[in-house]
Amino acid sequence: MLGLAQTGTGKTAAFALPILERIIARGPRPKYAPRAAPAPTSLIVAPTRELASQIHAELQRLGKYTPLVSTVIFGGVGQAPQVRALSQHPDVVVACPGRLLDLIEQGCLTLSSVETLVLDEADHMFDMGFLPSIRRIVAKLPKRRQNLFFSATMPRELRKLADDLLNNPAVVELAHSRPPETIEHGVYAVQEAEKLPLLQRLFAEDGFRSAIVFLRTKHRAKKLAQQLERLGHRAVALQGNLSQSQREKAMGGFRAGTYDVLVATDIAARGIDVAAVSHVVNFDLPMTAEAYTHRIGRTGRSELTGRAYSFATPQDREMVRAIEKLLGAPLPRAALPPGAVEGKLERAVLETDGRSDGRDGGRRGQGRGRTQGRGREGGRDAGRDAAKSAPGAQTRSASGSGRAAAGSGRTASSTTRTASSAGRVAPAAKAAAASTRATRSAGRAASGAPQRSRDSGPGFGAGV
Repeated sequence: MLGLAQTGTGKTAAFALPILERIIARGPRPKYAPRAAPAPTSLIVAPTRELASQIHAELQRLGKYTPLVSTVIFGGVGQAPQVRALSQHPDVVVACPGRLLDLIEQGCLTLSSVETLVLDEADHMFDMGFLPSIRRIVAKLPKRRQNLFFSATMPRELRKLADDLLNNPAVVELAHSRPPETIEHGVYAVQEAEKLPLLQRLFAEDGFRSAIVFLRTKHRAKKLAQQLERLGHRAVALQGNLSQSQREKAMGGFRAGTYDVLVATDIAARGIDVAAVSHVVNFDLPMTAEAYTHRIGRTGRSELTGRAYSFATPQDREMVRAIEKLLGAPLPRAALPPGAVEGKLERAVLETDGRSDGRDGGRRGQGRGRTQGRGREGGRDAGRDAAKSAPGAQTRSASGSGRAAAGSGRTASSTTRTASSAGRVAPAAKAAAASTRATRSAGRAASGAPQRSRDSGPGFGAGV
């Protein structure tokens, strides 16, 4: 069977309840030989540790008064407790692909008795990262079995891969790829520097209880969580660089209300069910249009209402169009609240720690060094131009001015590179930066380049 339905509509129960019914109908558990390899009758495969843990917890909750024995296995933790759990011969194993294959190869588990295979978030399991592992797992399963694939989205190219593993499937499609009607969603057209002030304004609106904020990279998620903490929010980051205990602490704290803001990468975008999340914010738009549906589906679940907002810069136009094409409708444009991005936050709030400051300072120093390179070239060009147009002493004077500008550029560039390698802003570096600015102006003046206003910059185009 292939089940495609909106996020938050109960797909976990759709496969968990029939599995439990089958276990109950089987009657008392058979006695296993002490050394027999564990052979579960149902295998559920999920793409992330958080989702695997959640499915296992739901199975235990639904099967509390049944003879169900289940366990969950995934990487990032020691395998000894998982091997001990497998020795209890569970009926159901919930697993992530990597650790599952490791334990099979070690002889800790066999799939020879699997009657039901469930792939949750099946579209993600069929992308190029997981597909080789899924093919290896399927090769170890009995030929005769039931396959159940579930997802909220299924791109056409991945649907073909699903058809290769399914035999004349029953297909159930319930408004998949579209956000539930319980979600109010929209997009704000902003510049990058306006995102954090706008996020704070959204947190202050009526009805805010808790939020999941999505970013593209681990570093940006960590940095934003630290910024929000400094601004007085109870925020925590959830991203792939955390240890498993840290990930569980972050997720558990958010579920329990210890934190009211979860700042996450896409590891929290699929299947994660937290009650009463009022807001989802795409601080960065996702890399794929399908991920948009999964992200905003963390709110408005089980017929509760929720709000999902996306921050789109001019560089995000193509992704906005791709999302609208997938949804079959334009994304509602949200008007910026009055005064939402006015003023500047304190520099100390925007910085995370000394290491970030050093990295940023290094990048700025490198940029100034490159600017000085252009200044030296401008000085030399000015000297050559003057030599062509002025006779005698004027030629030598203009050429000397060009060499002087170029020499000043080299000196300032060297000083800037030294400050950049140190990775911190010291008095000497500030003096070098001042010298750099002066030399840049001199180089531009010598080359005849127009001076650029500090406030000038790319305009914010319409159409996001």
